[in-house]
Amino acid sequence: MIRVLVVDDEALIRTGFTHILNTADDIEVIAAVPGGQAVRAVRELLPDVVLLDIRMPDVDGLTILADLRRMPQAPVVAVLTTFDTDEYVATALRSGAAGFLLKDTDPEQLPHLVRTLAEGGTVLSSKVTRLVVDGYLDKDLHEPAVRLAARLTARERAVLVLMAEGLANTDIGERMHLSTGTVKGHVSAVFSKLQVSSRVQAALIAERAGLLTSDQDEGAR
Repeated sequence: MIRVLVVDDEALIRTGFTHILNTADDIEVIAAVPGGQAVRAVRELLPDVVLLDIRMPDVDGLTILADLRRMPQAPVVAVLTTFDTDEYVATALRSGAAGFLLKDTDPEQLPHLVRTLAEGGTVLSSKVTRLVVDGYLDKDLHEPAVRLAARLTARERAVLVLMAEGLANTDIGERMHLSTGTVKGHVSAVFSKLQVSSRVQAALIAERAGLLTSDQDEGAR
């Protein structure tokens, strides 16, 4: 059972997300709280996934994110936002968020996205725009990204591309006919060579280096 905590100052959003997610057999919303109660709720309830509103009137969602990421057993955190060009999204990704969801995400997709987060995958709304990517990696970082990506083996590049698609380790293993343990080893190598600490950071470097538009078939064999 995937234990989820919803953090949003709007009661309607909390109720809506709770209702949608609790219809799934393998997901349980253990609490839905306003921002001021978020850190305490995480410490007491130990959720697997936190869906965190990034813009709340009475508390800074980025501060909450930083507090959660410092916890010994930090949950996976995806930020919620109303706008796909929200200026706070880039900072949240730098701070360790596993991705972000728009509040108007298709209800039928929401349980799948939470499962992806719980399995270690990356979730970026389908409405992510170039503005978000450019806000995360400055335009003059193309050449450094290319140099970092050049350190990867063909197999590691193939793993990186699938990570950028949002696949979890088990899904990557199935796609590439590798064990989950082998995939984890490749993911660790990718993080080390790209000098990043999250899948989102790795995926956006891959985008900046042009890997997401190149042919990765050779590396997948």
